[in-house]
Amino acid sequence: MSEGQLPSGGMKKLDKELKHIGKFEEGIQEISRGNLKFGICILFLIVVGFFSYTHVAEPGSQVFIVLAGLLGAYMALNIGANDVANNIGPAVGSKALTMTGALIIAAIFEAAGAIIAGGDVVSTVRKGIIDPSGMVDGLMFIHAMMAALFAAALWVNLATFIGAPVSTTHSVVGGVMGAGVAAMGLSAVNWATMGKIAASWVISPALGGVIAALFLALIKFQIMFKEDKITAAKKWVPILVGIMAGAFAMYLTMKGLSKLWKPGGEVILLIGVGFFVGTWAIVRPVVAKAAARIENRRRAVSDLFTIPLIFSAALLSFAHGANDVANAVGPLAAVVSVASGGEMGGDAGLPMWILVVGALGIAAGLMLFGPKLVRTVGEKITKLDRARAYCVALSAAITVIIASTLGLPVSSTHIAVGGVFGVGFFREFLANKRKRERLEEILPEPSAPGEHKGRAEALERLHKKQEKARRRKLVRRQHLTTIVAAWLITVPLSALMAAMLYYVISTFL
Repeated sequence: MSEGQLPSGGMKKLDKELKHIGKFEEGIQEISRGNLKFGICILFLIVVGFFSYTHVAEPGSQVFIVLAGLLGAYMALNIGANDVANNIGPAVGSKALTMTGALIIAAIFEAAGAIIAGGDVVSTVRKGIIDPSGMVDGLMFIHAMMAALFAAALWVNLATFIGAPVSTTHSVVGGVMGAGVAAMGLSAVNWATMGKIAASWVISPALGGVIAALFLALIKFQIMFKEDKITAAKKWVPILVGIMAGAFAMYLTMKGLSKLWKPGGEVILLIGVGFFVGTWAIVRPVVAKAAARIENRRRAVSDLFTIPLIFSAALLSFAHGANDVANAVGPLAAVVSVASGGEMGGDAGLPMWILVVGALGIAAGLMLFGPKLVRTVGEKITKLDRARAYCVALSAAITVIIASTLGLPVSSTHIAVGGVFGVGFFREFLANKRKRERLEEILPEPSAPGEHKGRAEALERLHKKQEKARRRKLVRRQHLTTIVAAWLITVPLSALMAAMLYYVISTFL
């Protein structure tokens, strides 16, 4: 053996060692990134703690306000890491936006929504879940709100770790209920309100899924399955984009801009119609020009939804920041109000510094830890092209409009994820239907009376095999099981954690 040469066994061993070294280096880099993210979070919490201390109005309330500020910041980080994925996941999964681009857009619009249009008044008891009049004093109320906020943040953190998008609103609801029960007993809970919230576990994802599936069916049968897809796209894409524009205009007016303007139902409807007509008129020549340059293929037609998807990600993020910032800083505002001499059952205003804490926390949590859940929503549940992602985004806006009109409490998280599942299951339905039709064409017609039964049984066996294989591809049941289980335990687990934390906090504080 000449110098510098190694036997084949030695080369294999060397390759194996090099692979181990490479994996070790990747592990070290991942740990370093994790430590950096953790360090940034700690720095953010320290700044918030100092900032909270500087805004103490009453002597003796420093501990409560600083702790509440830290808990509010921690909750905001978790909202950014978990909840925002629903707004940008479909756009990222369909490749309409890169992960970096989506994170930047969402962070900007989440913060803008929280600061510009964040709720000007937040009820100190979320959604009337408990009656604070049964509390002995303000100290008991402060302990309950801190326990509720801490429990909700811990649960959302755990859900993010296991890769399950959950409702932060439901987490806070469970936390308030558990802390209220620990402080005052079961009679303190408004069980009618809790019943409506429990019903929303089913209503939100089901409604979002059905609406997303209906729009996907419209796109499939009116555009994608046509022989001349280009001509069909020229007709229908402007209409669909106009529907999205009208829906989002109504959605933002009802939910995202409620602090700045609260018009009546007729005005909101007129706004939606106006945006639909205006957008249709603008988009129609643009689509016609773009369609002249694309091939008569489904993927090329699907790409026409790219720009609407980018706008939807921004608008959903703005509305989410305006509404869900209260989940992070609502209890904080309640603690600050009561610690400063306010009433327990009154309304707590949201000072600008509290809104800024919530906005920056959501943006930071999204940038640092958001990609995991973004990939889950956008890629891991089912495969999304831009037409399917458009259906998910549109269903989110329309479902909130319908639910708000009917007075139903719904979760934006459940709606968006339900929309993804709706799209996936509709794809399964179409795929299975086509597979069955092809199998029926392949199997020969029976020539004797006794062959009818045998043919039907063979057809059924083949269909079941194909359906099982197809379902594993189109909707991953593992994620369905994990997410549904997380949804079901969100309120009871948050409540249990809050009750335990209430006893701890009231003992040591």
